[in-house]
Parts: sequence; structure tokens; C-alpha cells
Amino acid sequence: MKFDPDDAEVPEPVRRKHALAETRQVLAEASRAFSPWSCPSTAECCQLGKTGRPPWLWPTEWTLLLERLKRDLRPLPAVRADGGCPFLDPAGLRCTVYEDRPFGCRTFFCHRVKGPSAQPTFETNDLLHQLEGANLEWQEDAEPRPLPQWHAAALDPARG
Repeated sequence: MKFDPDDAEVPEPVRRKHALAETRQVLAEASRAFSPWSCPSTAECCQLGKTGRPPWLWPTEWTLLLERLKRDLRPLPAVRADGGCPFLDPAGLRCTVYEDRPFGCRTFFCHRVKGPSAQPTFETNDLLHQLEGANLEWQEDAEPRPLPQWHAAALDPARG
């Protein structure tokens, strides 16, 4: 749902709820768009310290991860000594928040990906614009940040 300028009185909780719902929809569409491709599940892309390519998350994506932890009655995971994504399992091979993973974790940039030769570039761009719009409707100053920055800020709110 898009709010127009006359909706300035829409309470923040309502804006948040709509932004999170739209983000869930975008994430589901991203998964569908990339369904013709497969990943060998090596978790190489999740080794953020090695790849230097952390996913950039919008506030709604980070919020969905925190909500997942809350539903699962789990605390925020600690920083991994191996530099991997903090949401990996202890063995560093499986995502513990897979169903709620961010947009960047639903797309493939790994050389091991299998599928058609052309990935859905235009659809990906459209979905990224929708994700941006959902976040800006919630918080007009919203910006994406690398997952490790969100994580560090949540572990130490003084860094936020």
C-alpha cells in the first residue's frame, strides 16, 4: 500500500506494518524470480569475511530477521570467529533464518549457481525499487546497510 502526502497522519505502527508486509511480498517474489536457479548449498556466499560481499539490508529486512529470532525464542547470535554470517548454524553450513533471509541472500552471484544463462535482471531491479519504496514509506530517511553493521549495532546499541 502506498501512502500519499495527505496521509501524513498515518501512525508509525501502521506504516511499519505495511512496510513489513510489502517487504515479505517482495522477498517472496524474489524467491519466485530466482526459482529456475539452484545453489549447491556450500554457504560460500555466507562467508562474509572471505567474500567481502555482505548483503545490504533495508530496515524492514533487518526487522524481519529480528522478528524471526523473537518467534523462535532465540537471542541475537554472536559474531562468528570465522567471519561468516551470524545467522549460519554452528557448523557454518546452513542458514538458520532461511525463510526470512534478506533479498541479497535470495539472489545468486556465486560461480557455482546452476540454471538459465540470464538471471532476471529487470525483475530484480523492479523488486529492489519496491523494497526501497516500502522502506521510505515507513521511514523517510531509511537507508540500506551491510548486514554486519546492523548486527554490530544490535549487539552494541551505542554503535547504532
